Amino acid sequence: AKEAWTKAKAANEARAKPLAGMPRHAQQFAGDPNGDDKAKEAFDKDRRNFLALVFCLMVGTAALPHILMRYYTTPTVREARSSVFWSLFFIFLLYVTAPAYAVFAKWEVYSSVVGSNIASLPHWVASWGKVGLVRIEDMNGDGVLQLAELTINSDAILLLVPELAGLPYVVSGLVAAGGLAAALSTADGLLLTISHALSHDLYYKMINPAASTQRRLVITKSQLLVVAVVAAWVASMRPDSILFMVGAAFSIAASAFFPALVLGIFWKRANKWGAVSGMLAGMGITLYYI
Repeated sequence: AKEAWTKAKAANEARAKPLAGMPRHAQQFAGDPNGDDKAKEAFDKDRRNFLALVFCLMVGTAALPHILMRYYTTPTVREARSSVFWSLFFIFLLYVTAPAYAVFAKWEVYSSVVGSNIASLPHWVASWGKVGLVRIEDMNGDGVLQLAELTINSDAILLLVPELAGLPYVVSGLVAAGGLAAALSTADGLLLTISHALSHDLYYKMINPAASTQRRLVITKSQLLVVAVVAAWVASMRPDSILFMVGAAFSIAASAFFPALVLGIFWKRANKWGAVSGMLAGMGITLYYI
């Protein structure tokens, strides 16, 4: 209860600040490089976190397990390279268009919603408010929507933008279906990778090298079910926003998987104990920083 209260208090204090605590639109990072010591520290911290996030997204993508799985789903080396190329190409399109998507949503909310009469707000405010993704609270009772009186769930931005652009409601359904298909495809690749790693690399290679093929198959399927149940349980708890969880996943992949992958390919003296130690050290440092 104390943790929830502290989190809600911090959120309300941020909303009470100008622009709800966000930097100005033309400002790259929070803080001020020409301000006092506190403003300079905030600017440097925000800039370092931004650069670190870009780096993690770049190298983390190269080490994602469901991307590496593309090498095992094609019959030839040429087709494997083509498959990975197209996978990375569409991920590149996502990375390039996502910031524009966010800027458009922010501009539309600031120009068409904030400062409007609450009685004449766009229809999407009421429709998404019914499911709890948008909340309006007229704190000062003046009938005009202020920025601090509007709360939009960050997970709803992807579904809101089609309606913000004036597109039919069915487009939001298509976006939701595409997002669900992408999530299921990603989860499927990750589940297969994790279950195969546990059954082959851990059980077969280290615990029971004499296991038959049938027993290894049973272990793989059972581990797949266990991992899926654990993942579903963790997701149902909603430990944080989707943006934070995605950033954490890419950061862990960049710190734990990428160094071992690159050194295993290009360094002849690399061995399993060095790879395991590097993966544990990278993951530990990342979790500590997060």
